[in-house]
Amino acid sequence: MSTTPAVHVVKPALFDTGTAQTPGSERRAAISPALGIGASIWGGLFEVEPGARTGIHHHGEQETIAFVLSGLCEIRWGARGECAARAHAGDFIHVPAFLLHMEINPSQRQPFRWVVVRSTATPIVVNLPDDAWN
Repeated sequence: MSTTPAVHVVKPALFDTGTAQTPGSERRAAISPALGIGASIWGGLFEVEPGARTGIHHHGEQETIAFVLSGLCEIRWGARGECAARAHAGDFIHVPAFLLHMEINPSQRQPFRWVVVRSTATPIVVNLPDDAWN
């Protein structure tokens, strides 16, 4: 008898907020071992409220791909945060492994929301002190 892999449908009410977090944002896991899904990748939602910014962080060995669902975001990176790019709804974002970065929501009215996929099953979030770029 063979075992056929299952398709998993995870409803928003089941998303896990117990995943690794960075100040100024909220991550909700949808595809993760914590939800009983044995995938080799991690997937979830990421949101930053109006006017907020995340702390400086990186994701260790994980590469990150994000799709901007709504809103506008500015991403800063580099040795001192000197590089910047803006992403709008409909854009894809790639963040390389170990890259120090932060996300900023320049809107005072609308949060920005991303769908995020990471290259390993267990999320890695390494938060740095606020003065890491000084």
